[in-house]
Amino acid sequence: MKKIIFPQGFMWGAATSSYQIEGAWNEDGKGESIWDQITHSPGVIKNGDTGDIACNHYHRYEEDVRLMRELGLKAYRFSISWPRIFPTGKDSVNWKGVEFYDKLINLLIENEIDPFITIYHWDLPLTLNKIGAWESLEVVDAYVNYADFLFNQFGDRVKYWITFNEPMIFTFYFYLAGFHGKRGNLAGAIRASHMVNVAHARAIQAYRNSQHSEGKIGITLNLNPVYAESSSPLNEQATRLVDGFMNRWYLDPILKGEYPQDIVELLSDKVDLSIITERDRELLGAHRGDFLGINNYSCTRVDLKRERDLNNLIKLMSPRRPKKGVEVSDMGWEVYPEGLHDLLIRIDKDYDHPVIYITENGMACKDDVIMEGIVQDDDRISYIKRHLEAVHRAINKGVKLKGYFVWTLIDNFEWIEGYSKKFGLIKVDFATQERSWKKSAFWYKHVIQENGFEME
Repeated sequence: MKKIIFPQGFMWGAATSSYQIEGAWNEDGKGESIWDQITHSPGVIKNGDTGDIACNHYHRYEEDVRLMRELGLKAYRFSISWPRIFPTGKDSVNWKGVEFYDKLINLLIENEIDPFITIYHWDLPLTLNKIGAWESLEVVDAYVNYADFLFNQFGDRVKYWITFNEPMIFTFYFYLAGFHGKRGNLAGAIRASHMVNVAHARAIQAYRNSQHSEGKIGITLNLNPVYAESSSPLNEQATRLVDGFMNRWYLDPILKGEYPQDIVELLSDKVDLSIITERDRELLGAHRGDFLGINNYSCTRVDLKRERDLNNLIKLMSPRRPKKGVEVSDMGWEVYPEGLHDLLIRIDKDYDHPVIYITENGMACKDDVIMEGIVQDDDRISYIKRHLEAVHRAINKGVKLKGYFVWTLIDNFEWIEGYSKKFGLIKVDFATQERSWKKSAFWYKHVIQENGFEME
C-alpha cells in the first residue's frame, strides 16, 4: 500500500448542472429553455423522462448544501439557468431567479464551500434558439450581457467562473447529429463553435472590466486522448483529424488565439471560414482565461479501414464501441485512467503550462447492490481512485492541476438517458426525493479529510 497525498490547498469538489437537478421548470417566472422543449417532445428521452422536477434542488437546496458540508467539499461547481435569470434570454430580469442563486451562494459560503459557477451549461432560453441559437451574433450579445449581469450581481462573493461547459457537444456534435437542423450540418457546427469562442473571449473581457474582477475565469472543455489502434498511415492520419476536431479545434483558439492549421485547410473547401475574422483572432489572443477546466471520462480509439471514410466526418467522429473484454462504465464508455494522465501531460506541454481543474470525472454504475441501505458502488470507487492516481502522477511531473470535481454530487437527469444512468455520490429516490449516501460518498469524504488516499 502506498499513500498518495495531494498538494496543500488542492480543491476537492463535486459538480452538477441547473437543468439536471433543479426542477421547478416553470416556477417563479422562469422562462422555457431548449431542454424544456426537447424533453417535452415525444420519443426523444429514454422512458419519456423530463427535467421538470429532476432532483427538486430548487426547493431542496438547503438539504443539498448540508450534504456537501457533511462530505467536506471545498468547492461546488454548479451552473446558473439562463432563462431563470432572463426568461427570454435578455431584457427584463427575473428577480425571483436571482434571489434563488443569491441564497444558494450565501449558504455555500456560510458552510465554507467555494461556489464555482458555470455560466452556460446547455439550457439556452428557447426564444434565443428561435433566432439562430449559437450561429447568431445577437445570441452572443445576449450571452455577454447575461454574463456581465452575473459578474456584477454575484461577483462580490463568487471567485471562480466558467464561461461554457463542453462547447464541442452543443456545437459540433449536436449539429453533426442533427439536433440543429439537417444531420451533418458542418457549416452550422463550425459557425456555432466559432461564435461560442468569441462569446467566451468577450465574457472574459467583460469580467475583467466588471466591478468584481479579482477572481478567476476560464472554460470547461470535454477532452479525450485519441489513440490509433494500429500504426498504419491511414489510421494515424485519421487519429490526427479526430483529435483536431474533438480537441484542438477548441483548445487552440482558447489557449493560443488561433485555429489548428491542418483542420482549417481541411475545412477551407467545405465551409465558409470568412466568419473567422482577424478581429476575432485578436480578441481570442488578447483574452486568454485564467484556467482550463477539463471534463474527461474515457478515451477515443480510432481504427479506420477505408480511405474514403476520412471525408465522412459523421462516421469519423462517431463513438466506437469498446472491444470485447475491455472494462466499461454503465454508459458503455471504456475505463482508461492512463488516458487522463496522457491528456494532462500533453496539454501542459502543448499549451504553455496552463492552470487546470478537472471539472468533471466520474462513472455511471448500475448501483444495484445495496447492503444495509447503502449502495455498494465499489466500481465507482475504483474508477475515481485510479483516475486520481493518474492525476497525481501528472502533478508530480509539473502539471499545474489545482482541483478535482466528481461528476456528480447526486443522481440526476442525465440528458437523453433520462434517469436511467447513475453518476452520483448520493443516491436519489426520484419517487420520494430522499437522498442517501453511497459507499463512494463515504470514501470521497475520507479522501478530502486526508487530502489523499491509500493505493494498492
